[in-house]
Amino acid sequence: MRVRVRKGDSLWYYSQLFQIPLPLIQASNPPLNPNQLAVGQEIEIPGFILQSHSIQANDTLWHLSQSISLPVDALLLLNPTIQPTQLQIGQKLILPHRVTNLVVSNENNYSYQTMLTDIQQLVTVYPFIQTQIIGQSVLEKDIIELQIGRGSRQKHINGSFHANEWITTPVIMRFINEYALALTNNNSIRGLNLLPLFETNTLSLVPMVNPDGVDLVLNGAEAAGDLRESVLALNNGSNDFSGWKANINGVDLNNQYPALWDTEAGRKPTSPSPRDFPGYQPLTEPEAIAMEQLAQQRPFEIVNAFHTQGEVIFWGFQGLEPPQSQTIVEEFSRVSGYQPIQYVDSFAGYKDWFIQEFQQPGYTVELGMGVNPLPISQFEEIYQETLGIMLATLYL
Repeated sequence: MRVRVRKGDSLWYYSQLFQIPLPLIQASNPPLNPNQLAVGQEIEIPGFILQSHSIQANDTLWHLSQSISLPVDALLLLNPTIQPTQLQIGQKLILPHRVTNLVVSNENNYSYQTMLTDIQQLVTVYPFIQTQIIGQSVLEKDIIELQIGRGSRQKHINGSFHANEWITTPVIMRFINEYALALTNNNSIRGLNLLPLFETNTLSLVPMVNPDGVDLVLNGAEAAGDLRESVLALNNGSNDFSGWKANINGVDLNNQYPALWDTEAGRKPTSPSPRDFPGYQPLTEPEAIAMEQLAQQRPFEIVNAFHTQGEVIFWGFQGLEPPQSQTIVEEFSRVSGYQPIQYVDSFAGYKDWFIQEFQQPGYTVELGMGVNPLPISQFEEIYQETLGIMLATLYL
């Protein structure tokens, strides 16, 4: 919600007026010099939406302020022309309402468009969530990174490298929503005060690395556009793409990285396929390149790649993982119940390359148990298991 600065107003005063921590207001107005506010300047206040109200008989500003649990001056700020002692029945007022429920509320069949809609709602209510486009998919869908926090410690989580593992996307989206909701309502999550974590960390999230593949799994061959006939041919003519892991070109994005890629390619399909084809060489696909460039541009301390299924956490690569990787994975295991596995005979993945390239902790977290795509009925259980890992990523 936006307010206009009056003479004598300050960001600190707004934080007191709306009971929103000052760092969240500062982060919601990043180019702003808080010491040089100008009368009439617009300021973003996170955690609120505006609603119109028609004055009823016996309404007073005091009664209205009590109904929304805010001081009268909050109403005067948003309605600068109103005469408090001359309210007229039917007169329109703007009332600020604190958001106390999740924006991300429908996780089923979580398509690219659903994610875009949820992101737009999130950044409108919580303007301290920053977004940027880090690349585009084969079908020119924007690959979106979200950032929350303003600290120097950079952490990263991603989901839906594999198309039929799309349930990882709403898990990530629910978390950023719950994080923002807790911050603006001065709540904790599992006993953690999140504001210090917001101040010390910048959390990067790419909820959907493979948007073309996700839409193909959810919506069938029509989602492939001009590549419709190509994907049908790769899928043996079937419009059931539930087994499809690859991007729209038939390349497995998590076999695309130069970390023993030759070894992996020697035992995988040699041409485009619904799953496992690593490409004709590393880093040919735009989605994989976007994720590689993101890591090159940021000093990530921890990278988590969310996949399904197995309830395990892979955390090593060729002995290149640093000593703290084990301490971190043991905490991830404690809070999730997932089994840590140091080495596995599988290479060329994003966490493999990240460990090799930066010698920093990288993890492949296999959410849930069953056959992909996991049923949405598992979502709540998966989310609660994974929530501890996402929180631990911030406090470790």
